[in-house]
Amino acid sequence: MEIGNAIELLEASVKSPSGELPEEVFLFVSGITPLVNVDLLIKDDQRRTLLTWRDDGYYPAGWHVPGGIIRYKELASHRIHAVAANELGAEVTFKSAPLAINEIIHPSRRARGHFISHLYECKLVGSPNENLRHRHGIPKPGEWAWHDRCPANIISVHEVYRAFM
Repeated sequence: MEIGNAIELLEASVKSPSGELPEEVFLFVSGITPLVNVDLLIKDDQRRTLLTWRDDGYYPAGWHVPGGIIRYKELASHRIHAVAANELGAEVTFKSAPLAINEIIHPSRRARGHFISHLYECKLVGSPNENLRHRHGIPKPGEWAWHDRCPANIISVHEVYRAFM
């Protein structure tokens, strides 16, 4: 198949490039270009950090800073609000300039192997969804918990945020 035909086929499979991409298209794109994402550093009055449990097969299961990939023509501010709603069931305010920008490259993975991550300092407006709070035992994907220090089982790519915790 010639490249032009392959591109036409890919374009036909994408309803809107600013929405959710079909998984196969997303993985293809993430294997040929860096992805830009936002990560939300949320602290409480006791200086604890809010983390969520991740177990999605891309990294070994562990705690991570809530975050998400910016969609085509989406403002970073919109993605920050979407991450707070999707991962925490909450609203946030945030400082307009990121605290840090990190380039994260997985040494051997192609799909989802290169990110430009923007860390934003956020404040909760209200409380996160209590139904998602991790209470005891092994965390379930999507559960959240406050941490007074960076946990030993933070996902490896978020080690860059250890100094902020």
